[in-house]
Amino acid sequence: MAPPNTQKRVKGVSIYRPFVYGTTSHKFSEKYPKPEGTPEDHTHQWTVFVKGVDDDADITYWCRKVQFKLHESFPHNSRLVENVKPGDPFQLTETGWGGFDINIKIFFDPISNEKAQSYWHHLQLQPYGDEQLMDKQIRENEVHSWLYDEMVFSEPYEQF
Repeated sequence: MAPPNTQKRVKGVSIYRPFVYGTTSHKFSEKYPKPEGTPEDHTHQWTVFVKGVDDDADITYWCRKVQFKLHESFPHNSRLVENVKPGDPFQLTETGWGGFDINIKIFFDPISNEKAQSYWHHLQLQPYGDEQLMDKQIRENEVHSWLYDEMVFSEPYEQF
C-alpha cells in the first residue's frame, strides 16, 4: 500500500498549460526521398508529436514523457519519448502507407501527483480540408493535422 499523501492542494486555483499535438506527413518525392531500408510499400514519412504552442516553447517543466501507441503492425508499437531538451518537442518519425489512430499518453512531472492523460489522434497522410487547403497541401507535399489543447491542473499541489 502506498504511503498517505501529505501534500496540500491549492484550493480555488486552476493552472492552464497550452500545447499542440498532431502529425505532419510527406509523400515520398524528390524533395522528401525514401530513407534507405524503407519497405517498398511505404509511401509516406510522418512525425507524431506533442509540443508547446510556439516552436521553442518549453513544456518539459510539466510534461516528463510521452508514450505513442502506434498501429499493431509496427514493431515495438508502444514507443516512449522522454528526456527531451527544454523547448524540443516529444516526437517520433516513421514511414508507412496508411492512416490509423495513434494513442498519445502524456505523463506529468512526478511532483504534480497527477495521473497521465490520453488523447487519440488520427494519422492523416492524404490532403484534407477545403479546396484551398488541399491545394496548398498538395503543392507543398506536407499534410499537417495539428490540434491545440490546454492541460488544466485544478487545485494543484503546492509543490507543483
